[in-house]
Amino acid sequence: MNETVEFLLRHGYTLLFAFVLAEQSGLPIPSTPMLLAAGALAGLGRMNLPFVWSLAVAASLAGDSLWFVLGRLKGFSILNLFCRISLEPDTCVQKTQLTYGKHGVNWLLYAKFVPGLSTIAPPMAGMFKVSPWMFLAMDTAGSILWSGTFIALGWWFRDQLEVVALYLGRLGSGLIVLLVGCIVLYIAFKYIQRRRVYRDLHIARITPQELKGRMDKGEDVIVVDLRSEFEWQEGRIPGSLAPVDDNLESLIPTITQSEVVLYCSCPNEVSSARAALRLKHHGVKRVRPLEGGFPVWKDLGFPIEQPVVVPLNNK
Repeated sequence: MNETVEFLLRHGYTLLFAFVLAEQSGLPIPSTPMLLAAGALAGLGRMNLPFVWSLAVAASLAGDSLWFVLGRLKGFSILNLFCRISLEPDTCVQKTQLTYGKHGVNWLLYAKFVPGLSTIAPPMAGMFKVSPWMFLAMDTAGSILWSGTFIALGWWFRDQLEVVALYLGRLGSGLIVLLVGCIVLYIAFKYIQRRRVYRDLHIARITPQELKGRMDKGEDVIVVDLRSEFEWQEGRIPGSLAPVDDNLESLIPTITQSEVVLYCSCPNEVSSARAALRLKHHGVKRVRPLEGGFPVWKDLGFPIEQPVVVPLNNK
């Protein structure tokens, strides 16, 4: 066994903890390969299985707890931070809101298995005021299930993974270069993918100041709220319409002849831009997303309707 592999074995526990903590903290560093490797090494008697599993769960809880506290303290404004640092802000927030609305706090059991939900799930739980003890219990169970699944897979396929490790070991110091290169390529790919989404969804925005001015003048502008019902607790722009059962097309008969402004929560307005293109495809010619979404409208101190209280089943 060459020095590189020996280094990985010698620092395996530290690397496992670091990779899991990094991924659960929001960094684009996949920890699944480390969980598989740790499971295989445990199966080969090179690492302690209970300690490996406990370490992975502890790292996961550390990262998740940080996001939970931020979500609980900052509320929906945490979406601003998340959308700016996430490589996939356009789908994860919307997916998580819909999943929470359907399954409640039980989603924490399987969120880590769903791309786009793993990192955003804890702050969303904090935003929806899930009790700390309920969050800790459900997130611990989810972390045990998630890490245990991949560690078990590594244990089960340890012989095959050992063969792979032998081939990789022949790379010597080149193995480190290969690992770093793969991470860099992954981050670059996701960043390019993100920029491509924004380019494809390029469409003229309307500023909150312009919208308010037109509303004050009584101009014919229809405002559509694309957020989930849970976000209505923060209030909404006065007179906003909401799609029936999240079916945007249900509004088309009402809005076809008017200018339409769409808003969501993410400051990058990706969900609004997607919805605007859908409406244009259905013949709605004058439609624009609200620049900055609802968070900017609220931060500017513009009027909002009284919050709609939505009972949450999170106790």
